[in-house]
Amino acid sequence: MSKSLLTVFVFLFSTIVTAQTKTLPEKLKGLDEYMAKTLKDWNTPGAGVAVVKNGQVIWMKGYGYRDYDKKLPVTSTTLFQIASNTKLFTATAVGMLVEQGKLEWDKPVKSFVPSIKFYNNELDNTVTIRDMLSHRTGISRHDLIWYKSDFTRAQLFEKLKYLEPSQPIRQSFLYNNLMYAASGQIIELLTQKKWEAYLQENILNPLNMKSTVFSIADMRRNPDHFVPYNERRDTSLLYQVPWLEDTDGLGPAGSLISNLEDMSHWLIAQMNSGMYNGKAVIPNSVIKATLEPSIPEFNGSLAKGYTEMLNPVYGMGRGTVSYRGHLLADHGGDLTGIHSQISFMPQDSLGVIVFVIGDQGQPLYNIISYNIYERLLGMSLTPWSERRLAEMKKGKQAGREGRKAAGIGQVKGTKPSHPLDDYLGDFANDTYGTIHITKHGSDSMQFAFHDISLPMGHFHYDRFDTPNDEVDGLFSINYRTSPQGEVDGFDISLDEGNAVFNRVADASLSTLATLNNYTGKYQIGSTIIEVVVKNDNKLFAVIPGTPQLELIPYKARVFKSKDYPDLILEFMITDGKVTAMKQKDPSGEYVIKRMQ
Repeated sequence: MSKSLLTVFVFLFSTIVTAQTKTLPEKLKGLDEYMAKTLKDWNTPGAGVAVVKNGQVIWMKGYGYRDYDKKLPVTSTTLFQIASNTKLFTATAVGMLVEQGKLEWDKPVKSFVPSIKFYNNELDNTVTIRDMLSHRTGISRHDLIWYKSDFTRAQLFEKLKYLEPSQPIRQSFLYNNLMYAASGQIIELLTQKKWEAYLQENILNPLNMKSTVFSIADMRRNPDHFVPYNERRDTSLLYQVPWLEDTDGLGPAGSLISNLEDMSHWLIAQMNSGMYNGKAVIPNSVIKATLEPSIPEFNGSLAKGYTEMLNPVYGMGRGTVSYRGHLLADHGGDLTGIHSQISFMPQDSLGVIVFVIGDQGQPLYNIISYNIYERLLGMSLTPWSERRLAEMKKGKQAGREGRKAAGIGQVKGTKPSHPLDDYLGDFANDTYGTIHITKHGSDSMQFAFHDISLPMGHFHYDRFDTPNDEVDGLFSINYRTSPQGEVDGFDISLDEGNAVFNRVADASLSTLATLNNYTGKYQIGSTIIEVVVKNDNKLFAVIPGTPQLELIPYKARVFKSKDYPDLILEFMITDGKVTAMKQKDPSGEYVIKRMQ
């Protein structure tokens, strides 16, 4: 090629590139008007949008207000909770450990982290880190374990052993935040660094994400932050709701707080094989692994008759779908009052970031993203906002009508079987923790669970309900009595099923000093029963040739059998010493003397 021809070629190429670059914002002409109308239609206080093309930010704007009451505008630096978009950061951090040989995607995670314990041996010997990150363990959400709780990450990690699977492993997509919390704990166990520190060092700092933080307390130190405003469920009135702040334990599933500018760095690296500013920050093999399909997802859009999206599958920390023939990778993030989506089209080198304030506007992160992609690809614009707005209004109306029938099935004129004070106390469940029931006034009660506190009143018989709170919902508990006629616990529907809570005895009854008073050998006829303490200060009655009985503290000197609810053992004291135990069951009372 001659020098002159080469010069002409370079000139033409640069002219074409320049022309293409100029046409991109032109393709977004009208977006500002569209955003203004859409936010108004959805009664949404504010939103933020960023668009990336070929590794460059071509659009970054705030719309509406980050603080509705103070009328403070959304900016490119406004901090938002990114919620479950945190998950890809965690999956990426795990992938870095895979690259280092500290984990493998498809070998049982227990072979690398011996301390992890699932519900049964089958899961222990089968569950991989890919299973945990792709929501295919067969274990459902159980979000009320962590929601508004103060459980630490280590405590949530220990609770995995209580989570019974509802589906066979790798057969269904069952979203589970706790598996991401556990993955963050695994990072700490393998690196001796907190998940937050590992992300800061290996992802946030290299990507120059200087404003990104991990807590609401840190967010509030920056005056440019969002304030959540939701729409009243039965009206269009906006009201401020609290930030969900108790996210430390669940951090790896959803605690990151960022802005459009920082998240654009993250998106650029995702779209550029892990490169940012000429440096390899994320191994490309990790990006490919997180995009690789692991489990099919339900196509809710197709079920409604919309054919724009086909074949949705989940990888790790994000999913992929065919959107009008274009591969789209995306993930949503949802917490009370704030919603986000990070997405990109790998084959078109297009990416979109959307933040939306207000639960009423939750569908907008999809609606806005799809609208932008269609504009940039020169497609006809799908009426997503009109479709989803009609659905939302129908849903809101259905909710209003449904709540009018609250209390249906109530048996009028019934009374509790016990005095009100008998229903008070602390009631515990190994999985969910403790629910506190206290007296509120002279004739009602207060329900307290984690950081949720609601009044509770009599419904019928031994059932008591809280009001149907706009944020926390309604809790209905049905008390049960023991064979001895005492109120000893209740059933309550939590998450996906029934949870059983048992009355908690005074903590002093479980101290080692107290329990040791009752240990020793006891005899009735020719049968010798040995009472021993083991397994973290638990009392057991051991009879040769029979299963040992775990004894649960109930009252001073009184224990119940974990396996036989109609059996009670009461230790008898004479002159300050335990001399016998009395067994009470439906057949009678039996004195079992202590052997000297």
